[in-house]
Amino acid sequence: MESKFESSIRQIEAPQQTVYNTLSNLQNLENVRDRLPEGKFNEFEFDNDSVAISVAPVGKIAMRIIDREEPKTIKFESVESPMPFNFWIQLLPVTETTCKMKLTLKASLNPFLKSMVQKPLSEGIEKIADALQMIQY
Repeated sequence: MESKFESSIRQIEAPQQTVYNTLSNLQNLENVRDRLPEGKFNEFEFDNDSVAISVAPVGKIAMRIIDREEPKTIKFESVESPMPFNFWIQLLPVTETTCKMKLTLKASLNPFLKSMVQKPLSEGIEKIADALQMIQY
């Protein structure tokens, strides 16, 4: 059963292309490493196209970029995870100097599992959106 989790729409004070250029190269995650909550993440590894993080109590989650649609969308799929999922970042221009961002996660969850992970996933996607919104683009 397909479940979808979406962040609230966030305003970013930077042009769409600038935000896309930053987020589509995962090497730029170095800029948010110091914003991750202490004690929640044990490992945080990334290269240009993939990211892996160990999250207590879930374990290791790794995903890689499978599609870039410049300057609008960056799509990921899970490589290592307790449950398979797809994740994407959508960017829409507002003005020449600002854009809007929304994060979406889709996962195949049975009803029992969904009831257990719905709240943590909803909160987690908002925290990711918070971190991405705070980056100095």
